[in-house]
Amino acid sequence: MDRKLMERLRAITPEERRILAGEQQVDRTLYTGTRDFTIDSEKMLQGGALIDVRPHTRFVHFPEHRHNYIEIILMCEGSLTHIVDGKHSVVLEPGDFLFLNQFARHEILPAGEGDIAVNFMVLPEFFDTAQEMLDKGNVIYQFLVSALRRSGGEGQYLHFHAAGLLPVLNLAENMIWSLVNRQPDQRRLNQITMGLLLLHLVGHTETLAATAPQSRSRLAMEALSYIETNYCTGSLTELAARLKQPVYALSKLIKAETGSTFQELLRKKRLHQAARLIRETALPVTDVITAVGYDNTSFFYRVFRDEFGLTPREYRQAAKEDLT
Repeated sequence: MDRKLMERLRAITPEERRILAGEQQVDRTLYTGTRDFTIDSEKMLQGGALIDVRPHTRFVHFPEHRHNYIEIILMCEGSLTHIVDGKHSVVLEPGDFLFLNQFARHEILPAGEGDIAVNFMVLPEFFDTAQEMLDKGNVIYQFLVSALRRSGGEGQYLHFHAAGLLPVLNLAENMIWSLVNRQPDQRRLNQITMGLLLLHLVGHTETLAATAPQSRSRLAMEALSYIETNYCTGSLTELAARLKQPVYALSKLIKAETGSTFQELLRKKRLHQAARLIRETALPVTDVITAVGYDNTSFFYRVFRDEFGLTPREYRQAAKEDLT
């Protein structure tokens, strides 16, 4: 990795200075505002970002916690031990990646000054481009689909030994550099870079060292995958016919497994796809509405504002201002 970039990652952070000065534990208020130790994306991702990076906090035991986003850890130097869901000991060595979904709980044993890990903090919507690039059915695609579940999911992780995959490490370094240096107009580029990184990992299954069990509900996973690829015209009736399930029973299962109804999941996917088109293209909003499967303009404007707190025009303008 680039020498100057590594110097920035090795630098002692203000949090680490306090720990070295005598603080005996992690300051949870930096990570969450709730009693349950769930690290909050609103504290870690600022200004509507879908992805950011930070070095792992050293010199202290990091107690068991989970995140309300996907975390990807890249081990740059030294080693680091994670205990996932209280039973899986995962030791990261240089070049290792650890993917954790938002339902996985883990603790981290104290790291020394030379143990440098980078945490990618990623909202599920960031992976829209990557999912389009990946073939369905592989372990990473299934991991990403499982992370779309809003509640009731199982902790999952993927551990890759990628030290020998120079293209993967170069792609990761490019993203780290872009995010650390706050490069403007990089969201789309970083999404494509992440997709390429995942494609390389999928193509080298021998690097997959360990994985937690996948979701217990194949039907729920099938439903989420269906929504990802058929959000424009999809319906619960069509899905039930494909899966050879009664509509009512499938609807109950989706709600029980994901915490959301089929229509709620479909609406969220359509709206986030619409937001991406508004943010990244010059398409008129009327064309965006049609492209994501809506035929009622007034209804779209209402649900878009409910989801993002802005009208489509305001959202597009805010996205432009973020790039300046």
